[in-house]
Amino acid sequence: MLFYFTGTGNSLYVARQIEEKPISIPQILHQENLNFKDEKIGIVYPVYAGEAPKIVLEFLEKATFETDYFYLILTYGKDVTDAPECIARLLEEKGRHVNYIHSILMVDNYLPSFDMNEQRTMDKNVEQQIQQALQDIQNKKEEIPEATQAGRDFHASAKEIFVKNPELINGEQIMVTDKCVGCGICTKVCPRGLFYVEDKKAKRKRNTCEFCLACAQNCPSKAIITKLKDANPNARYRHEKVSLKDIIEANQQV
Repeated sequence: MLFYFTGTGNSLYVARQIEEKPISIPQILHQENLNFKDEKIGIVYPVYAGEAPKIVLEFLEKATFETDYFYLILTYGKDVTDAPECIARLLEEKGRHVNYIHSILMVDNYLPSFDMNEQRTMDKNVEQQIQQALQDIQNKKEEIPEATQAGRDFHASAKEIFVKNPELINGEQIMVTDKCVGCGICTKVCPRGLFYVEDKKAKRKRNTCEFCLACAQNCPSKAIITKLKDANPNARYRHEKVSLKDIIEANQQV
């Protein structure tokens, strides 16, 4: 049994390499019964500046897992920081032992810092990383990687910045420009269902935002941007083996 959260397809692609039909966290959260039992249970999700997405933490808070082997696969774009240590410690405090954590370096989809066209050209040996994870999971390897001090320091500094400037990650930085044609795709890819179309233009509710950038990355008109200024406003990213339909099926809430 494998659960996943994705914004632009990286984590969904990895999840599909592990299990044929992984389960979307935004969709499964609608169920009343969140008690799961299987020989192996895993979760694949992206790391955002050293943190697990809020929706993943919500799922972990509400769900119970009965398994002999519980593992996490973390996808990231630049620095995984001490994310494996942090999530393992958090779950241990809640009585959930984590057997294995593996991090996979992929395209970084954070628009203010990275040019998506440049990211696409980088060979990050993704398939080799996935194969290693598959082998480890098959063998029920026990491993929680230890972070470097540099990784811990980077996470701590990022966390301090976001505490002082919550608007950087709460969605207030996301804006819809005049390029919007009211197609409604953003309303279908947002895992929190925050977008709606009014007067032929997309608008966003002021609710909890994952800052996954699924809205911006999947907008065909490139009409959704961040106030921080995109590194390349003309470049957008979705994993080449993940379709728009896949993202909609994973995330649509309305």
